[in-house]
Amino acid sequence: MDRRSFMASAGVLALGASLPGCSGLALESPGPVAGGEDARLRTMLDRIFYARLEDNPEGATALGLDKGERAHLRYKLDDYSAAGAAKNLGRTETELSQLRSIDRSRLSANAAVDYDVVEYGLVGILESARFPYGAGGGGRYAPYVISQLTGPYRDIPDFLGSSHAIETRDDAEAYMSRLSQFSTALDESLDRQKADASRGVFAPDYILDTTLKQLRGLRDQPAAQTVLVASLARRADAAGLGTGYAEAAEKMVASSIFPALDRHIATVTELRGRASHDAGVWRLPDGAAYYAGALKAATTTNLAPDEVHQLGLAQVAELEARLDPLLRAQGLTRGTAGERLAELNKDPAQLYPNNDEGRTALLAQLNRQIEAMEQKLPLAFVTLPKADVQVRRVPEQIQAGSPGGYYESAPLDGSRPATYYINLRDTFDRPKFGLATLTHHEAVPGHHLQVMLAQESEEIPLIRRLGGYSAYSEGWALYSEQLADELGLYEGDPLGRAGMLQSFLFRATRLVVDSGIHAKRWSRERATDYFIKTTGIARGRSQGEIDRYTVWPGQATSYKVGHILWDRLRSEAKTKLGPKFDLREFHQVLLQGGMPLTILERVVNARIEEKLRSG
Repeated sequence: MDRRSFMASAGVLALGASLPGCSGLALESPGPVAGGEDARLRTMLDRIFYARLEDNPEGATALGLDKGERAHLRYKLDDYSAAGAAKNLGRTETELSQLRSIDRSRLSANAAVDYDVVEYGLVGILESARFPYGAGGGGRYAPYVISQLTGPYRDIPDFLGSSHAIETRDDAEAYMSRLSQFSTALDESLDRQKADASRGVFAPDYILDTTLKQLRGLRDQPAAQTVLVASLARRADAAGLGTGYAEAAEKMVASSIFPALDRHIATVTELRGRASHDAGVWRLPDGAAYYAGALKAATTTNLAPDEVHQLGLAQVAELEARLDPLLRAQGLTRGTAGERLAELNKDPAQLYPNNDEGRTALLAQLNRQIEAMEQKLPLAFVTLPKADVQVRRVPEQIQAGSPGGYYESAPLDGSRPATYYINLRDTFDRPKFGLATLTHHEAVPGHHLQVMLAQESEEIPLIRRLGGYSAYSEGWALYSEQLADELGLYEGDPLGRAGMLQSFLFRATRLVVDSGIHAKRWSRERATDYFIKTTGIARGRSQGEIDRYTVWPGQATSYKVGHILWDRLRSEAKTKLGPKFDLREFHQVLLQGGMPLTILERVVNARIEEKLRSG
């Protein structure tokens, strides 16, 4: 299982794409634990977590847990082989059996939630394993081992450059050890892709075009200029370690890694020659069931594809109606809401120059937005995270296939802040009126608060503090965009509010196009045209979004489904509690960690009942 699968799994050991972490956090589960079954469960969950960590060294580094007795993990990469995936599956079966040896009826209410969340995730892993193909693993549905968003060819260079620190000679030695294993990881993933290709499972032609572009972006340059060598050279020099490591790395890249990349390129080129242009997973073996499983994993509901599609159409209509008067007030009166938003996007006043100077100014604006939001946070939260969040652009070598923005948490040892990444391949894709809502989603009060408050929580075991479910976390992040408006961040900024509503429309449109592609056999072109017409988002960014949904079926539906539930639960709490309702206290549920939506609903209702009983 690769680092991202380990971290973005169905939530059991999800140390995921939005990794939580905080400075000075204890590495064992503190907090009071009752005796009996509660204590037995806590011990079991900690044992599962650390056992899995031994087989996920990249995850250990990303978490800052590759120290002391686990320092040996800093010298290893993850196992990308089919045998490694089979080992993980067997372990999951054992873990589920062990978990079910616990007598749930004897657990406290909080421990029962821990049990239910972990059980749900383990079952999800086993359900996803019924499909013998793809890069998912851990309950995540990603049907293609190699794509513009999956594969060690794109993940490991980024990991080595951003997560593997180089401050001492031992750090550099560990880096060199990992670099020496990169070609093996490439070959392991290539073997899995070849096995899948024999079943007819490989990405569509347009996905392979982008994949080849990214592969060649790493391969078609002098070894010394690759991020693998240049990052090492820069940091080794700053640490006073001389040039020897960079020189050895350059030779390793040229003699070992470049040939492995050549093998990747040759296979992907061959697959491109016989690839289909069909976008959906309906064309894969047992494709309808695969998509149903992907929807269940992403939304943690049993919504059928057609239900998702119809929900999306209804949400689109509602949001277009909300946008209409706002756009008219700005003199945008002709065409659909999407067409008017597209016109707004073309306004030179809404664009940063598409050069280094413009990108620097854009990043500075994002930092100002974070500062403005942080001043408002005490109005809505009792507990605030300790770790800072920084803004960085997506590394240029992977920006062609990367999402528009994403969050990566700080490690547990506090050695670096959390990071909000924004894709700046073209600043036209990031007009000014939409920037604030992206900041509220990816940073504060979105992913940064959600993952960090769970990470710091003493109410739940470590395995759950690092766990996550897409509908929970992405639903929260979208709810956070709404919360920012309610806290007054768009007062006097009607275009900023339009950007927020466009963001909601964007997520509602995802429900339509994701189900359209994978269940209704929409083409890439039909999905892209609908996306542009409905959202008004520029073609380049819209095309990237559709390509993302192609290789991550179902995931994009989690945002709006999760947001609908978060918003409904808050409304119900206000209605039931009346004058006893406290927004700040409502948000304390974040301390109980990520969970499936069905369990979240139960937890929130229990908190409401407890508040009512307390008088």
